[in-house]
Amino acid sequence: MTAPTQPPPDLVRLVRQLQGRQALQVLAQLAADRHLEVYLVGGVVRELGRGRQAPDLDLAVNRHALELAAALADQLGGTFVLLDERERTARVVWQGENLDFAEFRAPDLVTDLHKRDFTINAMAISLIPLMRAGQLEWLDPWGGREDLEAGRVQILAAENFHDDPLRMLRAFRFAATHGLTLTADTWAAICKYRQEFRRVAGERIHQELFHLLGVERTFPTLVQMDQAGLLGQIFPELEDLKGVEQNGYHHLDVFQHSMLAVDCLEQILLHPQDWFGDLGRVITDYARRDSKAVLLKLAALFHDLGKPQTQERRDDPERFTFYHHERLGAELFTQIAWRLRFSQEELRTVVRLIELHMRPFLLLPIFRQGELTLRALGRLVKAARPVLPGLFALAMADSLAGQGLLKPADAEAWLADFCAAAYQFLTERLEPMEHRPRLISGDDLIQEFHLTPGPQFRQLLEAVEEACLEGRISTRQQALDLVKKLL
Repeated sequence: MTAPTQPPPDLVRLVRQLQGRQALQVLAQLAADRHLEVYLVGGVVRELGRGRQAPDLDLAVNRHALELAAALADQLGGTFVLLDERERTARVVWQGENLDFAEFRAPDLVTDLHKRDFTINAMAISLIPLMRAGQLEWLDPWGGREDLEAGRVQILAAENFHDDPLRMLRAFRFAATHGLTLTADTWAAICKYRQEFRRVAGERIHQELFHLLGVERTFPTLVQMDQAGLLGQIFPELEDLKGVEQNGYHHLDVFQHSMLAVDCLEQILLHPQDWFGDLGRVITDYARRDSKAVLLKLAALFHDLGKPQTQERRDDPERFTFYHHERLGAELFTQIAWRLRFSQEELRTVVRLIELHMRPFLLLPIFRQGELTLRALGRLVKAARPVLPGLFALAMADSLAGQGLLKPADAEAWLADFCAAAYQFLTERLEPMEHRPRLISGDDLIQEFHLTPGPQFRQLLEAVEEACLEGRISTRQQALDLVKKLL
């Protein structure tokens, strides 16, 4: 085995924190009693090399990994989770900590480390000397620390991508999350094995993809993934967007426009006040919830997915139409979401954004002329209510990504004003109305008009609600008169 290298001096504090973790103290004693070799590996060692503490722990054990994990869970009163009996992997969950155990996949540690994905993840720290004597035996047989310090993602062996094609996406994810650059060897290996990516299970892609898109600036990485041919392996549907011409509002084909929309969206999310003024805080608050920023980026990337199949040329040879492309795009994205095991909430959010992304643009000319009715504005706000901040952020990105000659120079300014009008409607009309009793209810329809419950109930009550929002009625009697008129 390669001799341990000396740790960087600034690791002392972080190492002391590791020594103070009770789970590791108990584990070291259990391993020593059983004469087992246990090593901290993977992310925890990589993050130590970056001067950071990793919340979860990856551990490699020379033998009896499952039994050791079960003993630790029993000793701590934690939960033992068998991950893969054939691969000899398990997890112990205790007080919010995850300790992942894996048995050596080779006769010795060095060979086991070589089976990992990248040099930056092929470093190890021997646990027992660390916990018992404070000795930090930093094992780095493949130059991971040097690559980490140089900002490189270096594949250990090209065939490792064949063993697990997900590692190709992980290479780009590490580049994005850690500010690293893929080496020529890593890039060449991705180009060689990229077609095998389709073997990867959807739920695994989902997890890595969300990590990647969670970075503030994903666009440069997406461009690199496309250049390497990996983006099209993950999303074959995007290949259909390439070369699809658009009308005079655009200067790029559908694919390049969609990619640029992601770039513009990320810039908006970083500085929303530059486009929305004081309402920028609403955009920020929305993007911080759950995975909303990630879902917004997906909506930007796929918002025009339906255009290739709906493209029609008009009399003017340079003009095209894409009627109802948003509906087809939502259907096509639903298939992608099913394939990648999106949750129902994730699917609903992106589909709603895609379905509605044209609505602001269809209403904007009427708004500019001062002729937009409260009814039309209210219908937009209610339809987009759960994603309203995201919809306007997406619309702004869509507008910025289209710089054709027919596009008005002040389009973004008017779009910001439209957003302000929508929020004024929301805060001054819709929300106050929701906090006061309805003017009439279903019981009133039964008692006053002798109606029986059914679809007509909803239609009548919605008509009353719309009239109230528009300020046309404000009393119970006016509501009853409206129903009488509608009947």
